[in-house]
Amino acid sequence: MSQATYIKLWADTQRELDTMLQREREEFLQPQEDREKVWKMLATAYVRYLEIFRRLEASHAHLIHQQKRAAVRQVLDGVMGRLLEIKREMVALESSECHCMDGILLELQRVPEDIEIPIPEYFVKENLRVLQEREKYLQEILLNAGLLEEEPVRAMTLEEAIRVIQVAERARQGRARAAFMRRIYLEEKRQSKKQQKTTRINPDAAATCIQKVWRGYHQRMETEKLREEEMVFLGMSLPPEVEARSVLQKANVLQGEVQEREDYSFRQELREAEGSHIKETLQDEITQCFVECRRNQDNQESWQTLPAHLKGNRDSHFFIPLITYCYP
Repeated sequence: MSQATYIKLWADTQRELDTMLQREREEFLQPQEDREKVWKMLATAYVRYLEIFRRLEASHAHLIHQQKRAAVRQVLDGVMGRLLEIKREMVALESSECHCMDGILLELQRVPEDIEIPIPEYFVKENLRVLQEREKYLQEILLNAGLLEEEPVRAMTLEEAIRVIQVAERARQGRARAAFMRRIYLEEKRQSKKQQKTTRINPDAAATCIQKVWRGYHQRMETEKLREEEMVFLGMSLPPEVEARSVLQKANVLQGEVQEREDYSFRQELREAEGSHIKETLQDEITQCFVECRRNQDNQESWQTLPAHLKGNRDSHFFIPLITYCYP
């Protein structure tokens, strides 16, 4: 999906979140005595906030622009905090952490999977090093306890290496020969088409040609489908859904790399473009701050040197020019 799709998803989710906040201001601020009504309000808000949370998490995971990601991240943290608050109120209301939401899901036309809380991707990405170290430490513990057997590393023999090289070379020669034969076939087909243009083809021959092409295409599709099923049955290839999942994981990894590279380039451009200006501005502000502090200190010392009768007569007619002189 493109970036515009996730930006639109973010905008729609933000509008829905504003609607939810307005509804809470109208309903939650009014005192309620019916426990069933309060439970229904909390459960409905919990399910809707979970849906908003999933949409925001998807937008944050697939957006490339770092400023937009930061804005989505702030809203996402707020939604997660609100979910925890509603969960705490539900636990306090029922004195239990397990809730029956069948009626709420049926009323909102949701499935049970909609109340499962997913783990945000940035949790894993930000703590990836800690998780890897923890997994490595756990494997060491299992190895030391004898609960995990380490696979021995076996070196390849000379005969196996020669066999692998021979197989790779034969495969390369086969691919080169297939490409050469394909070029010859396309050239002959092109020549035959030129000859057919010069001679008129009757309808029966045209229908026969169309039937041959269609039957050949149909048979090739059936053969390819049977070959794929056989390869899956023999365990030599993955099922289509598993392969699609692996492709999606690779795409997510590439997208994460693009996001990190975009963040680094944005910081570098900002440092080169605005670094010197920000540095000069901060130096000027610090210098002005020191000057103001020094001026206030000098004015305070001038006030301490005044005679006592002048300090106590601030409202007299000769006090105003003296204050103007001491505090320019």
